[in-house]
Amino acid sequence: MADPATYRPAPGSVPESPGVYRFRDGTGRVIYVGKAKNLRARLNSYFADFAGLHPRTQTMLQTATDVAWTVVGTEVEALQLEYSWIKEFDPRFNVKYRDDKSYPYLAVTMHEDVPRVQVMRGAKKKGVRYFGPYSHAWAIRETVDQLLRVFPVRTCSAGVFQRQRQMGRPCLLGDIGKCSAPCVGRITEQGHRDLAEDFCAFMAGDTARFIRALEKDMKAAAAEQEYERAARLRDDIRALQRALEKQSVVLGDTTDCDVIAFTDDQLEAAVQVFYVRGGRIRGQRGWVVDKVEDVTTGELVEQFLLQMYGETAAEAVPREILVPALPPDTDAVVELLAEHRGGRVDLRVPQRGDKKTLMETVERNAVEAFKQHKTRRATDLTTRSKGLQELQDALELEQAPLRMECYDVSNLQGTNVVASMVVFEDGLARKGEYRRFSIKTVEGQDDVRSIHEVIRRRFKRYLEETEKTGELDVLGEPEAGGPIDPETGRPRKFAYPPNLVVVDGGPPQVAAAQRALDELGIDDVDVCGIAKRLEEIWLPGDEDPVILPRNSEAMYLVQRLRDQAHDFAIRYHRTKRSKGMLVSELDDVPGLGPGRRKALIKHFGSVKLLKEAGPDQIAEVPGIGRRTAENIVAALRGHDGAAPGAQDGAASPAQDGGDRT
Repeated sequence: MADPATYRPAPGSVPESPGVYRFRDGTGRVIYVGKAKNLRARLNSYFADFAGLHPRTQTMLQTATDVAWTVVGTEVEALQLEYSWIKEFDPRFNVKYRDDKSYPYLAVTMHEDVPRVQVMRGAKKKGVRYFGPYSHAWAIRETVDQLLRVFPVRTCSAGVFQRQRQMGRPCLLGDIGKCSAPCVGRITEQGHRDLAEDFCAFMAGDTARFIRALEKDMKAAAAEQEYERAARLRDDIRALQRALEKQSVVLGDTTDCDVIAFTDDQLEAAVQVFYVRGGRIRGQRGWVVDKVEDVTTGELVEQFLLQMYGETAAEAVPREILVPALPPDTDAVVELLAEHRGGRVDLRVPQRGDKKTLMETVERNAVEAFKQHKTRRATDLTTRSKGLQELQDALELEQAPLRMECYDVSNLQGTNVVASMVVFEDGLARKGEYRRFSIKTVEGQDDVRSIHEVIRRRFKRYLEETEKTGELDVLGEPEAGGPIDPETGRPRKFAYPPNLVVVDGGPPQVAAAQRALDELGIDDVDVCGIAKRLEEIWLPGDEDPVILPRNSEAMYLVQRLRDQAHDFAIRYHRTKRSKGMLVSELDDVPGLGPGRRKALIKHFGSVKLLKEAGPDQIAEVPGIGRRTAENIVAALRGHDGAAPGAQDGAASPAQDGGDRT
């Protein structure tokens, strides 16, 4: 880590002009690009109070080894140069908006001789008209299916198109009228291109023109008594109207705008955009961004506008953009957007009316998307590492708990008592190493003794596995493979000890777990418990709990670990309880194995309904003969002899043939 004081610019060397600055690391790589109205004031803010900076800004300054700057004439030039350098250098510490998922677009390949309508994802291609984005690909296909009645544009792939051209026969869509079949010359290439242009115009919001034209043709056909043609035109109009109904009307018919909303915390921000064209919501898209500095909403808006519209086509920039806060350099941003669009761009914060209501809807979507992102962040290395470090610091552990095991007990009024063990390594679940236990030495509902039994059994197995590998025999040679089984190539069960044992419970459960480890002589595994009521962390022997910050990564990690153990224990308990309820009364029936018991329960649905059945009904189950059916009835009704209804005596071997199959 470099000391920022070693490369701080000399006093008076930085001009007070607008410009763009670059921080570089020891290899000369640009790691951060920024702009400023006053370069001297901006750069001084980095070095004046290091302790008061955002944590990621501190990391950036310690990673950098020098800073350079370029003076420009205006704020617009500074914006342009900043954007160009961010695009060129891809600095690791600059804000980068990343999609929270890959959104599908409705695309029309106008650059091809015979344009094609299709679903596209990923980077945009030159010469392709895009509409959307849509939330789901099926929404695009439903829309296209309606529009192909009126605009029968090609939708097939290049391979299918060439094959049908060589065969001289159109595909199924051509036969049913949902493709104009340019592959076989039913329409000229120019005529097909005109169809594609009309399709794009309709998708761009010019809808009324086509509906009026169809209505006029329908009335003319009806007047000329061409009723079949009039009926087809009527159906075409309905198809267009159904396609329009799928898009919500939110503003006036002439309104084209993008509505942008943010939500954020100290480290990240989420943004949602609704695309409104012709007063209808045509698409929706979302991004998540890491905050490198302690930026305001207005600064986030500025960075987002530059990145979002910087690489789009001019027609993708709407006449109006609604934002939650204006950027600091509003005039410069508007001028840059207008220059790119080739026309006026209005940037405003809605204050009242329908636009304000729509902004609130977009904000709610941003909040929901941010919540979903938070639930997925467990896969992020940075947040996992942060959570492990926070947990180490809070519990005063000698090392970060890279391997954690959590135990939970589940029962129903003291019956079918089970326990679960889940494993997290590097903050990620290792489901292949989850284990479950049936409690053997504890009767009734006693979570403390159950925890003691489970911990003792688990670590006794660990000691046994370690002895097998020879790791405890200081004088002997360890077995080949260590904790890896040389025959299977997989880790031996219970062969790896955790750094931290977490139990679901308070001081009594924690004390029981610690006592089990002490009895086995294990002193290098830490123990803690998490109490459900206040999410407190308890350590052995401590009178007061450790309180983790509610929004900390450590709390999130421990909660997820506990919840996994709880769910795993409940699933095992339900399985064991259901199995006991369904088959326990059938266990002692002679000749009735697991397969037949399962077939009986599947056929009748429950033991209760099975008890109400007679031998004849039971014998209808595949694999169940008459004699076995009578034994089942006798066992379930408490009789030792033949079941009621078997007045003719025991079944003959011929009748009981099902038992031998």
